[in-house]
Amino acid sequence: VIVEDIKKNQDGKKGVIFHSLAKNCFLAGADISLIDSMTEESEAAAGSELGQKLYNQIEDLTINSVVCVNGPCLGGGMELALSCDTILCSDDLKTNLGLPEVKLGILPGWGGTYRLPKKVGVPTALDLILAGKMVNAKKAKKIGLVAEVYPKENLLDQATKHLVKKSGKKKSFKESIEGFASDNVFGRKIIFQKAREAVLKQTKGFYQAPLKILDLMEEGAGKSRSGYLAMEAQAFGELCVGEQSQNLRHLFFMMESSKKLEIEKDEEKMPELKRGAALGAGTMGGGIAWLMAQNSMAPIMKDLNQDALELGFKQASKNFQGALKRRKITTEKFNKLQRSIRGQTDYTGFNKVDLVIEAVVENMEIKKSVFSDLEKHVTGDCLITSNTSSLSVEEMATALENPSRFGGLHFFNPVHKMPLVEIITHSKMSNETIAALHQWVVRTKKTPVIVKDGPGFLVNRILMPYLNEAGYLLQEGVSIKDLDKACLDFGMPMGPCRLLDEIGIDVGEKVAKILHEGLGDRAKGNDQSSVMVEKNFLGKKTGVGFYSYDENGKSIGENPEMANLLKQDKKMDKTEIQMRVILPMINEAAYILEEGIVETASDVDLGLIFGIGFPPFRGGLLRYADVEGLDRIHKALEGFKESVDQNRYTPAPFLENLVKEKKRFYHLG
Repeated sequence: VIVEDIKKNQDGKKGVIFHSLAKNCFLAGADISLIDSMTEESEAAAGSELGQKLYNQIEDLTINSVVCVNGPCLGGGMELALSCDTILCSDDLKTNLGLPEVKLGILPGWGGTYRLPKKVGVPTALDLILAGKMVNAKKAKKIGLVAEVYPKENLLDQATKHLVKKSGKKKSFKESIEGFASDNVFGRKIIFQKAREAVLKQTKGFYQAPLKILDLMEEGAGKSRSGYLAMEAQAFGELCVGEQSQNLRHLFFMMESSKKLEIEKDEEKMPELKRGAALGAGTMGGGIAWLMAQNSMAPIMKDLNQDALELGFKQASKNFQGALKRRKITTEKFNKLQRSIRGQTDYTGFNKVDLVIEAVVENMEIKKSVFSDLEKHVTGDCLITSNTSSLSVEEMATALENPSRFGGLHFFNPVHKMPLVEIITHSKMSNETIAALHQWVVRTKKTPVIVKDGPGFLVNRILMPYLNEAGYLLQEGVSIKDLDKACLDFGMPMGPCRLLDEIGIDVGEKVAKILHEGLGDRAKGNDQSSVMVEKNFLGKKTGVGFYSYDENGKSIGENPEMANLLKQDKKMDKTEIQMRVILPMINEAAYILEEGIVETASDVDLGLIFGIGFPPFRGGLLRYADVEGLDRIHKALEGFKESVDQNRYTPAPFLENLVKEKKRFYHLG
């Protein structure tokens, strides 16, 4: 309506300025729920065409149009900005611009793939659209996306200065490509060929949207606006209703849901977590101290000796240097963050700390002793947590006089890359402690999952059947190469052999024993790890495991010594290998839901996607199981129960009941 009104009243006007009345947000894009409601390709394409029509009207105004961007300007908001003649933005830290649709398995459907190349050139446009990148104000001006950057207080006043008379015709999509490639068809081909190679290397060809975007932008070069946008709408419709986009939108909703916690609590008793401490340095402690420093907590990092502290500082510094190299922080900020971490060997200053995260050796008695000692040096309001990956939080709590303020905060290594944090609860933990830890995890931009105490918690408990079954397959004669490749082809970020090398064979063996003790014979480990530990083939940390590594930790091929330990003479179908390692994971997830370790299938799927990299395009382990069909999953388990092992493949009672009642993990009611 507004645009129609502007169109009718252009005569005598100098121009039009678009801005948002929302505080600190321009327009963060379309409502994902609306996109999710579209079930027909034609319906989705029609929705795309409506947006295109609106933005075409803005682009076709005879008067000059200026858009003032303050805060997030994403997706449809970015496409609105691109339809204007001039984009101005504020220098506010919250201001960022981008087209992130590819992360939802779709493409910008309101003219974004058509207009962005005209604004910044094809190579830059491809870089932004294919990865769904967001750029800040400074970067946006540098690449030519915005004309000027101003303080947000002056943005509207400055906009009037840009309402100059509209000048000649804008470059067409074809001209923008040919301008870059010197009107050379071969040059254009090279641009898209290189982009396609980069996409395939990054995504291994699993993701449809980036390839569809490349096809659209390459084939659409030279077409009229109406012809190109018709292609864009059709491509949007095809992707929108596809299974992959549905799965990625499902992941988006899970992530949003994880930020909210419905729990009864006394707001007055909620602790405010301003100052932090990492108890135990080394790689994990250094990563935790880095996270605290990143979130203005001026952390203390304590350990028994200077050597351990140096390892912690080295890890934190490495993380800061990575951000500096990527220009996420300035040198001044780098130095400030580094200095904000205080290393020490005593408890000085712990009486001013609000949150302590323990990351000492995985030994129950040592941890309990540490907590008992720590409690004497912190205030009664300080939250005490353990980063344990496998030990009972319930038992640890017995070492504290006030167990209500204690819980588990299980980070995954490396802390700066892994987004998941398991918040482990126990019977005496207060709701205020749970809520405060949840708020803090969200504040640090990590993804929280609330998990009850139990062997392996959530992620490690489901990961171990995957790794364990891989060991049994190796013992049966399946080669390291075939095993890892089958899992990579399923979409896992790395094969089980490579993953064990990363974790450490000795660590894997220790966790496997704990799970066997807690879960019984379905979690009984194979002998593979023990043999490798005896030979000091511990993986990346010793330079040799299933694979060999150079001094920089880079894989240089399979460990030749493994030929003496494994026969590797059995050829097995790729699909069978995949079923052998994935089905036990689904079965264990059913046990977890039955025991109430987590409350929903979404908790399982979110944990595995962000904890071990289960392929996001499949929507999660249990969504994948639902799509495949639980009756088929059950039948396959029964088959392996007869042909492979009764203990490891007997279907969980929870899964049995779902099949019997013709229900799914995501439809339990």
